[in-house]
Amino acid sequence: MTMPTLFVSHGSPMLAIQDGPAHNFLKGYGAMLGKPAAILSVSAHWEAAQPTVSTAGRPATIHDFGGFPQALYDIDYPAPGAPDLAAKAAGLLRAAGLDAATDPGHGLDHGSWVPLSLMYPAADVPVFQLSVQTCYGPAHHLALGRALRPLRDDNVLILGSGSLTHNLRAFFTQDGSGETPGWVTAFAGWTETAIAEGRTDDLLAYREKAPHAVQNHPTEEHFLPLFAALGAGTDGTGTRVHHSIDGGVLAMDMYRFD
Repeated sequence: MTMPTLFVSHGSPMLAIQDGPAHNFLKGYGAMLGKPAAILSVSAHWEAAQPTVSTAGRPATIHDFGGFPQALYDIDYPAPGAPDLAAKAAGLLRAAGLDAATDPGHGLDHGSWVPLSLMYPAADVPVFQLSVQTCYGPAHHLALGRALRPLRDDNVLILGSGSLTHNLRAFFTQDGSGETPGWVTAFAGWTETAIAEGRTDDLLAYREKAPHAVQNHPTEEHFLPLFAALGAGTDGTGTRVHHSIDGGVLAMDMYRFD
């Protein structure tokens, strides 16, 4: 079985416990996909100077946020790690000329366990993570994904976890009208079309070509996991499988690449 690759928008950590369109979509999507042998999560919440793969046998649940209800801090997602597959992933990256490291101590940050707690609530699928390198940009992360494609033959689900839009200043200072601003919908629409049409070069240059790109992503870390998922997928197979808006300005779009 060859798993697709996914990009999911994880939004606020409240996604784990708060009813809503993205929450409900993810609750049903794991069963639809089927159970992979393992999951490699490329999370926006683990930044490192070089590509780093977590090799922990029992990764801890990291509560890397503050000011949320106690119910979130009480969540433990006790999925096992996958040290052998993690070592293989690091080897694939090195074979592709990417200077990869391993980290036996890194756990699962909320970019991983929040969506996975909905998709695979039994926590019985092994999970390991790959860090992002924000300073290297989209082309680097596309290359990461392409190097990791062979993992799909081992029935590994490669999951990019970030956010289709991620302007937190706008999220916390919105006018309260509940209307999604045009700069969000224009960017989301452009991205959907570019992916559907297989316009990889345009996507790599999204900060120049996409409408309101910098406004939607003042920093890039939450968009870069999309490129890892895109690179690991088969070219030209991207499909948007979910669209909703959280808090007026966070597009919760999710994409599948076959």
